[in-house]
Amino acid sequence: MLLALLRQFIRPYRRLVMVLMGLQLISTLASLYLPTVNAAIIDNGIAKGDTATIIRLGIVMLVVTGLQVLCAVGAVYFGSRTGTGFGRDLRAAMFEHVITFSERETARFGAATLLTRSTNDVRQIVFLVQTTATVLVTAPIMCIGGVIMAIHQEAALTWLLLVSVPVLTGANYLIMTRMLPLFRRMQSLIDGINRVLRDQLSGVRVVRAFTRENFERERFARANSELSNTALASGNWQALMLPVTTLTINLSSVALIWFGGLRIDKGQMQVGSLSAFLAYFAQILMAVLMATMTLVVLPRASVCADRITEVLGTSAAVHNPANPHYPPGGVTGLVRLDQVTFTYPGAECPVLQDISFTARPGTTTAIVGSTGSGKSTLVSMICRLYDATDGTVFIDDVDVRDYDTELLWAAIGLVPQRGFLFSGTVADNLKYGKPDATDEEMWEALRIAAADDFVRTHGLHMPVAQGGINFSGGQRQRLAIARAVIRRPAIYLFDDAFSALDVHTDATVRTALREHASDATIIVVTQRIRTAAQADQVIVVDNGSIVGVGTHESLLTDCTTYAEFAASQAITADVGGIR
Repeated sequence: MLLALLRQFIRPYRRLVMVLMGLQLISTLASLYLPTVNAAIIDNGIAKGDTATIIRLGIVMLVVTGLQVLCAVGAVYFGSRTGTGFGRDLRAAMFEHVITFSERETARFGAATLLTRSTNDVRQIVFLVQTTATVLVTAPIMCIGGVIMAIHQEAALTWLLLVSVPVLTGANYLIMTRMLPLFRRMQSLIDGINRVLRDQLSGVRVVRAFTRENFERERFARANSELSNTALASGNWQALMLPVTTLTINLSSVALIWFGGLRIDKGQMQVGSLSAFLAYFAQILMAVLMATMTLVVLPRASVCADRITEVLGTSAAVHNPANPHYPPGGVTGLVRLDQVTFTYPGAECPVLQDISFTARPGTTTAIVGSTGSGKSTLVSMICRLYDATDGTVFIDDVDVRDYDTELLWAAIGLVPQRGFLFSGTVADNLKYGKPDATDEEMWEALRIAAADDFVRTHGLHMPVAQGGINFSGGQRQRLAIARAVIRRPAIYLFDDAFSALDVHTDATVRTALREHASDATIIVVTQRIRTAAQADQVIVVDNGSIVGVGTHESLLTDCTTYAEFAASQAITADVGGIR
């Protein structure tokens, strides 16, 4: 998964990678050349007292060092550019893909894990890219080149390399196998702690209202403790890598000096050659150390890549058709459901069964029923947040699955039960409905939604906190209604969107809406019999099936479920006269 992800998103940066590799090649070759120059200075200059040779080779060493530093700095710069560009593209791809998800995919992953995968997981892979960019060429060339140069200096001591490198590699591999499952568990625990924090922050009022602060503290403490313990366990193994590497290097250096000293004592080796061999030996083990540090990042990045690939590899259940259809004269708002059945993934029974009805332009259709009867799911299928399991939803005699989703949603004004508002201003939120809306259009929409009274004090640039938490529930619903009204859609879908409004405001909004959208199709999910009584058509849903269709007056007589619903609110047929 990791390699496939890297290949896909590193491709646009091939030129930068080539430049990076070229700079690393020059920098590494310069580093490999320096010990040889140093050995020549010792053996041919210092040992013989040849000042001219010392100066000449010293200048060469300075030039090579300068070249090595410049190339190393350039490699770091281009490596950073590659890594940050890679991260930007991967985050953008995640965002673009996630916003295509239907309710099904969003519920499957959950907001907390999608947030973690788009931020923390991407950051881990970017860190791997930047780390790898540093050692991509340096480590293998330094290791291979160091071995060649060391053999060139003194072949008799190369057996020390054959012992040291496998020992170091084997020890680090053993540590890596212990770290991988811990990193996988740690990413899952990060999701969990994000989920707990999200619940606590979004539900802080409920927590305080029910005095559950201690319970939530303990809940967070458990999640935090699990994450800390797992991070500590992985950190202990990770911390072991550097001491093991350092111990191997130091023991090998002591052995090298010991055996090298014996050879010098016997006249079989020069001091400069031992100095160069020590330098190459250190470079070889440094290359192994650099590779080890990359391997430290690799397990966690591999887990993150699997999680990101899982998201990117998930196809949205709702997608555009290959050959979309659209009514020639545009959407007029005729909504028809034909034997529609819907079952949630993993559920044993359908939540909706054989639903059929028609909602015509210029009319209001109210959908009533008990909690959990499937009313909100029904609305979600009309605007294609879900696709029907069986049957068909038509808009203007075109299957909603045959529409281009952007064109379909542009013809629908949806107001969900929870009127979510985005952080910014009132104007920003209204422009979600119509990006080019004028001030006059925004004030008109606010007037229809009875929201102009509390907005006028601060104007259209009145601040809106995330989720609209600086407004009451009724104010949030009215602003959400205004956002739907401003786009003047052919179809309005109100999913219990008047529940937080008082009776007077409810009546005011519905009257203004009917005048404003006289030619539109209005479908209202409601628990209020007063709202249903004023609808042209009432659909009664019970246990996922339609048990009654008609006007308020006819259903009071013909539908027992509706009559009980009306009786529970102490309302009789004469409510129909309140128009």
